Amino acid sequence: MSEEDVVLYRTEGPVAVVTLHRPQYRNAQNSAMTYALDDAFSRAADDDEVKVVVLGGAGEHFSAGHDIGTPGRDIDVTFPRRAGLWWDHVGKPGAESRFARESEVYLGMCRRWRELPKPTIAMVQGACIAGGLMLAWCCDLIIAADDAFFADPVVRMGIPGVEYFAHPWVMGPRQAKEFLFLGERVPAERALSLGMVNRVVPRADLEASTMDIANRIATMPRLGLALTKKAVNQAEDLMGLRAGMDSVFGLHHVAHAHNAEVGGDSLAGHDARTMRDGGPR
Repeated sequence: MSEEDVVLYRTEGPVAVVTLHRPQYRNAQNSAMTYALDDAFSRAADDDEVKVVVLGGAGEHFSAGHDIGTPGRDIDVTFPRRAGLWWDHVGKPGAESRFARESEVYLGMCRRWRELPKPTIAMVQGACIAGGLMLAWCCDLIIAADDAFFADPVVRMGIPGVEYFAHPWVMGPRQAKEFLFLGERVPAERALSLGMVNRVVPRADLEASTMDIANRIATMPRLGLALTKKAVNQAEDLMGLRAGMDSVFGLHHVAHAHNAEVGGDSLAGHDARTMRDGGPR
């Protein structure tokens, strides 16, 4: 692996470890990372020796979210579409571009990864913000370090939450409203009390604790794990998860279109700094 690899992959016995690798940008997700993640998850799915997949982030933070301003932002780059057959976003006007791109690299990819027929565990330290939530939430379990924090501040942009809108199912409707209305950081212990994460462990023990859980899961029969995961996912969808995401994805794009119409910027004039600091650009 070179320093330029935006996703790292290794195996430790029956566990594949997939690592987001843009630590200098707090693992902000550009499209190159999205497709490298898909390559890594596909590799783990195809490897009969792999029973469990762990997803982590290099450096101090799991992920600060979608890339909205680093030098590696690649919003206008074409990548081979895998999550759907909607047209390529590059060179399309207005909503034709935004809807196509976000259907593929945000909502579509997370749904694709949620269906990986092997248990997945998000290993979260530091920031897990907006698009970072999507990566963690499409995993089956979340083990958080005691310094982890979670936030979805995009209401500040006038947008009703990130594209993979799992909020009411992850933490319940009333808490989801508070989480979104305030956009405040939720620390790990609070996230545990809300059911957003499975366990909180000391930062120094995060990898060892996560790998211990992964290896214990790996002793179960492969088909039993796959069918159990599918059973719970199907039950969650019957509780409205998939249909709810579809409906909110439309509202999400109404917000983008409104921002672009009244201000000429689909993000309401925000960038990574203003989203962090809470003020206008």
